[in-house]
Amino acid sequence: MERISVMKNICLLLGAGLISGLAGCATPVALAPVGPDSAGFENPSASGKLVVYSSLAVQSDDQNQGSRDPVWHQHTDYSISDLQGNRVRHVDNTIGHYEEAPRRVVLPAGKYLVKARANDYLTVMVPVRIECGRTTTVHLDDNWNMPAGVPVTAVVSLPNGQAVGWRASSTNANNLN
Repeated sequence: MERISVMKNICLLLGAGLISGLAGCATPVALAPVGPDSAGFENPSASGKLVVYSSLAVQSDDQNQGSRDPVWHQHTDYSISDLQGNRVRHVDNTIGHYEEAPRRVVLPAGKYLVKARANDYLTVMVPVRIECGRTTTVHLDDNWNMPAGVPVTAVVSLPNGQAVGWRASSTNANNLN
C-alpha cells in the first residue's frame, strides 16, 4: 500500500514538473520594435510592406503514404495585431505551393504586433513599425546576417543573440515599447 502511494506522489510531481516546464516554453518572447532599414529605398505610397521570415517547416506531398516525394521548406504562418491585441490579419506565409519565399503583406502605415514562430522559440511577439513606401523585414529563421560594421544597437536581437531586424528609430518608434 505504502509503495503505491509513493509511486502516485512521484508521478504527480513528475507530471507537475513537466506541465510547468511546458508552460514556461509557451510564454511568448517579446522583442524591441523592428522598423524598415534606415538606408532603404522609399517610394511614394500611402502604405508600407511587411515581410516576415518566420521559422521554416518541412513540407511534403507524401501524405504519409510512404512515397519518396521530395520535401521542401516553407515559412510558418503568423498573425498581425494592433497594439491593443486585436487581430488585424492572419498571414498564410507562402507565395506558392513549392515556394520558400515568405509572403509580402501590404499594410497601412502604423504600429503592429507580429506573433510568429522563430527558430529555437515557440512564439515571439515582435512590435513592428510600418512606414509609407518602405518595407519592414523581420528575420526569425536564423538565415539573416547583419551587414559588417553595423553597431549592435542598430538591430533587434532574440535573447540568444540572433539578429532579427533593424531597430525602429526612436523618432519613429514612439509608444511601440
